[in-house]
Amino acid sequence: MKARLAAAGLSHGAAQPGPDAGGAPEPVSARVAQARSRARERGDAQRQALRPLGLAFIAVVVILSFQTTPGPGLHGAGLGVTLVLAVYAAAVATANSVRWARRGLAAQAAVIGLIGGCGVALAVLQPQGVAVLAPSLGVWFAAVRLPPVPAAIISGAITAALVPAIALTEQQHAAQNALSAALLLLLLAVIGQFLRRSRESQDRTELLMAQLQDAREAEAEAAALAERTRIAGELHDVLAHSLSALAIQLQGARKLAGRETVSAALRGTIERSAELAKAGLADARQAVGALRGERLPTLDQLVALVEDFRHDTGSPATLRIDGTSRPLPAEASLALFRGAQEALTNITRYAPGATTAVTVTYQAGRTVLTVEDHLPGTGADVTTAAESRAGLLADAGGGHGLAAMRERTQRLGGAARAGPTAGGWLVELEVPA
Repeated sequence: MKARLAAAGLSHGAAQPGPDAGGAPEPVSARVAQARSRARERGDAQRQALRPLGLAFIAVVVILSFQTTPGPGLHGAGLGVTLVLAVYAAAVATANSVRWARRGLAAQAAVIGLIGGCGVALAVLQPQGVAVLAPSLGVWFAAVRLPPVPAAIISGAITAALVPAIALTEQQHAAQNALSAALLLLLLAVIGQFLRRSRESQDRTELLMAQLQDAREAEAEAAALAERTRIAGELHDVLAHSLSALAIQLQGARKLAGRETVSAALRGTIERSAELAKAGLADARQAVGALRGERLPTLDQLVALVEDFRHDTGSPATLRIDGTSRPLPAEASLALFRGAQEALTNITRYAPGATTAVTVTYQAGRTVLTVEDHLPGTGADVTTAAESRAGLLADAGGGHGLAAMRERTQRLGGAARAGPTAGGWLVELEVPA
């Protein structure tokens, strides 16, 4: 398991290559993207919930500043208090916004440093006030927003500037107040970092769970592909080799029939058998390729299928599209293509010379494929031929092909119908797509 996690980039210390690492960024699955999106939304919701608290903090600092000497004013020290207080309130409001919290490390560090600097300036300008209150918010923002090293640098700078400012005042117990302020800022930094790491741990756990699930699905797909490859090899060895030998034998029989005096019917039967063996070999190779994960045929190849049928049999065949064509799911497209292939094969076997019409109808919520052939002759002759054809299909194993079509479409929630018509034979396939 550790090796699988390392291969998936989930082990500790596994680097994810990016654009700056000399490699292309790894593709992100929908599950991982959703986990990251949930983490961002969770962080935004937490910051949005804390916005009223930040505004209330600004209000408290402003009120206490007006109750302290010297208070905010337009002259002398009061003007300095007013300017510092205005910059402090603007910086706190900026850092408290959700949009600013998404900015880079440098932008956030600059605003947080400005909060701490203004807090220390207020402590110097108003030594009689609550000096530790204003800069403590800068330490808190640094602890919960920044990584450990930048947070420690900014928090340490704020503390190092605030402690002398308090200790050098003429207040009673100034040294003890300075020590208490340092301990309070340290406590805020520790609590903030703890909360930040707890939130990051939750986000990382959710992301790792998403990546682990992706890795398990990829492993299951790889195992399924390996098993399909093994089955494909077995089919290739047994079926494809047998069909190849049969095709070679039929080619020899056709050449032998050409040299000797045999009936035209026997010669035609041998030629049709050779063609069927060749087509079966192609189908077997296609089935083996599908097991190995190669591209399956789709309804887009129906034009080529009808064209090959017309060329191979010499019978008239048309293809018509009713409605607006649209992309179909892979299984539905494959089911319709296989159905058309089976229907045309049956026409080649049991109704040579028939006029064939293939129609694809795109309706609301479903797609219908019909393959209809018309035999030449009178109505009675056609009915008799159609009835005998139904018996031939059952006796020659064609019923298995029709049953396979029906099963394939039913698995998709569709239906398949086949039977004689007034002019020949009709196969209809319907899939919900």
